[in-house]
Amino acid sequence: MDLAGKPFSLKTGVLAGQANGAVLGGLEETVVLATAVMSKKARESIDYFPLLVDFEEKLYAAGKIKGSRFIKREGRPTDEAILSGRLVDRGLRPLFPEGMRNDVQVMIEVFSVDEVNDPDIVGINAASAALMISDIPFEGPLAAVRVGRVEGKLIINPSYEERKAGDLDIVVSGTADHVLMIEAGCKIVPEEVIIEAVKLGHQEIKKLVALQLELVKKVGLPKTEVAIYQSHPEIVKMVKEYAEEKLKSVIYNPIKDEREKAVEALKTEMLETFEKQAPQIEGVKDFDAFKLQAMDAYYTLQKKIVRAGILASEKRLDGRPLDKTRNVSAMCGLLPRTHGSALFNRGETQVLTTVTLGSSGDAQILDGMEDFEETKKRYMHHYNMPGFSVGEVKPNRGAGRREIGHGALAERALEPVLPEKDKFPYTMRLVSEVLSSNGSTSMASTCGSSLALIRPIESISAQVGGVAMGLVLDKDSGAFKVLTDIQGAEDFFGDMDFKVTGPRTGVTALQLDIKAKGLTVEILESALQQAKAGRYHILDVMDSVMNAPRPDLSKYAPRIVSFYIDPKKIRDVIGTGGKIINEIIEKTGVKIDIEDDGLVAVTSKDPEGMKKAVEWIKNLVREVEPGEVFEGKVTRIMDFGAFVEVLPGKEGLVHISEMAPYRVGRVEDVVNIGDTVKVICTEIDSMGRINLSMKALLPRGGDERGQRDVSAGPKDATMLNLDEHLYQNRPHGGSGRFGGGRGRPGRDRHDRGNRRSHY
Repeated sequence: MDLAGKPFSLKTGVLAGQANGAVLGGLEETVVLATAVMSKKARESIDYFPLLVDFEEKLYAAGKIKGSRFIKREGRPTDEAILSGRLVDRGLRPLFPEGMRNDVQVMIEVFSVDEVNDPDIVGINAASAALMISDIPFEGPLAAVRVGRVEGKLIINPSYEERKAGDLDIVVSGTADHVLMIEAGCKIVPEEVIIEAVKLGHQEIKKLVALQLELVKKVGLPKTEVAIYQSHPEIVKMVKEYAEEKLKSVIYNPIKDEREKAVEALKTEMLETFEKQAPQIEGVKDFDAFKLQAMDAYYTLQKKIVRAGILASEKRLDGRPLDKTRNVSAMCGLLPRTHGSALFNRGETQVLTTVTLGSSGDAQILDGMEDFEETKKRYMHHYNMPGFSVGEVKPNRGAGRREIGHGALAERALEPVLPEKDKFPYTMRLVSEVLSSNGSTSMASTCGSSLALIRPIESISAQVGGVAMGLVLDKDSGAFKVLTDIQGAEDFFGDMDFKVTGPRTGVTALQLDIKAKGLTVEILESALQQAKAGRYHILDVMDSVMNAPRPDLSKYAPRIVSFYIDPKKIRDVIGTGGKIINEIIEKTGVKIDIEDDGLVAVTSKDPEGMKKAVEWIKNLVREVEPGEVFEGKVTRIMDFGAFVEVLPGKEGLVHISEMAPYRVGRVEDVVNIGDTVKVICTEIDSMGRINLSMKALLPRGGDERGQRDVSAGPKDATMLNLDEHLYQNRPHGGSGRFGGGRGRPGRDRHDRGNRRSHY
């Protein structure tokens, strides 16, 4: 089919014949293989659907070999691959039958990337197609498109270049009737634009769904019947009769710990009572099997009570109105030695975010499949959620998919308000530590990051707040309620997790996940408007804590001075084999980073060393102009004059006739190698050679000539009148020893020959 002017195809029947389903998806020259495999038996003793989605980047797809000198094989998935896998997973998961317990693995392998089309969109569509033509139960098709906006115009599946130039990058996936997943990064756009983009994307989704159905008609297999886990009706009835009223009396408690302890105690009491009664139920072999089903029925009963309370009477677990956030508080500068820190609290959710500033050399170098040129990342956000934050024992095994996804969301939320590199040349690493969790930790990380970043001077242009929205939807009647600032239980029992971030002027990031079919544009618009009010309230609190940057960086943060030089002169600063730049670093103790565009960043905690290094570099690349005065060291002596180093690596000649107001017999009578002398540049000749004079700076006849300071710039008003000086001091006549005739300097011709041969 034609997808926004580009050829899109789904192919099957040649590759991966032993998978349950395999589809080769292609968008122009970007090609991915999606395979789907299901275990033959259901897994016992689990209460979730075991879906595994892997997104495999292959460097050969981009014609690249891994940058490491020692490891050339693809290793751990990149963050980009993990985020792409999450995009696929979040759209597919709601479309499997509820109660299914068979393991299902979906793998997307990228075989070719054309540097124009992102493989993640192709992967979502190919994965759905592979499931659709397989015998795996799946209630699809699912399709996805990316929508961008460049110069106010919405574009379907924009190229990488268009995404960089635009102010909106949103991925929408769903069925022909409903949107199931949204992921967006925006450069502060209004909510109305988001709605317009979702509507446009859904129109293209319908076309992609039709293409998949066409493929299914040709090669689709009959679906296998799998065991669907359901609690025994008799057990469900027993649990309801025993626990329903008791649950209603303990589940509505604003304090999470007290509520969970009471709910858990009631469950223990119920199971102990049932064990004493030793119920005999047909089809349930022993009490262990009974217990497993009873616990599932107990969880389902909690879900029904919470949802019914919200739909019928807008009753939330902690008693809040549907559109109200929990109590919000914040503190800045909590940690004394970090370069920035902030503690953000929303209800029982607490996140501590720290900022570390570094030089541009500390930026992360990306070496992934889609990094077509070496890319450096100067802003990083890392999210950690240890087990103690939810009162659990959990080993620390590093960041998982959830941590990477939440960190990327908070990172995306703040990118649009960060300053340009030439204004704030620091590399920024933020780390959000979740200390206590009761829902919406990624949004707390966003708020804490904004507060931590606004502490350093001019580090962000506006505060960014974030809020998580929930939804309870009655599938039969279509009635729905949108909840502001959902806590953990409302996320578990509800139908939507919708995160919105941004300053007061618009949206910077979105993340929407739907657990059930039925999201309409009406619901989305309602959620966005309600989220705006919640975000504004949170921003009010944040502004009351810190509404302007402090006047200076932390005293422990490095200082950076940045300036531009002519890119053609970068080699003059670096020197042969890095000789010059290494000498500067060694003698001043600074760190120097130079970009290809000529941006130089000098980093140091020592002001004197930094000042010296900056002057050194600027002198290396500056041009000497006539009239400038220098104090330089004599480096070489010739019969006809002395060479003086006026700038690092730049010498000029003081002719013997320009050393004193009298005739000098030998150069050594006036200067020696190593002497520091004051000179003025009288001329830059046609070959770029610098001519200097000492005599021109000496007072004559009691009249001291004004001397031009180097720091005053090339057009200082006190600059010596060189025309007058050159006229008054030139040798006249042709009767001398080296007479030249016709009033021209006699000595000049002879000495120019010497200078030409010795320069």
